[in-house]
Amino acid sequence: MAPKRLLTEFGMGTSLRRQDYTEAAVRAVKDALWHNSINLAELFGRPKGDMLIDVEIGVQAPDRVDSTAILAVFPYGQPKVTVVKGGLDVPRADGRNPTVIANAAISVSLEMGA
Repeated sequence: MAPKRLLTEFGMGTSLRRQDYTEAAVRAVKDALWHNSINLAELFGRPKGDMLIDVEIGVQAPDRVDSTAILAVFPYGQPKVTVVKGGLDVPRADGRNPTVIANAAISVSLEMGA
């Protein structure tokens, strides 16, 4: 069986003052997930654990994201996290830590028969 992508969701999250790239990334993932209620696995008569979940996070400092915290957001399925350079750091007028913006793309696939 080959995996077939069935949907992709997008989200955005921020860390306003603490420059916490992980928190911004987690918020982006939740933003994408909490805007839908798609019963994808059930639609195909499959258990939720069969879902292959590809998570791509974009932030300006990818090495400062704890992927384990992102994985913890998913109650089921088989998530895989990739963090890349992207998102945006917005300078603050007071010169302190910038506001961090993270973007998330979550794609869900299932192994499908030929």
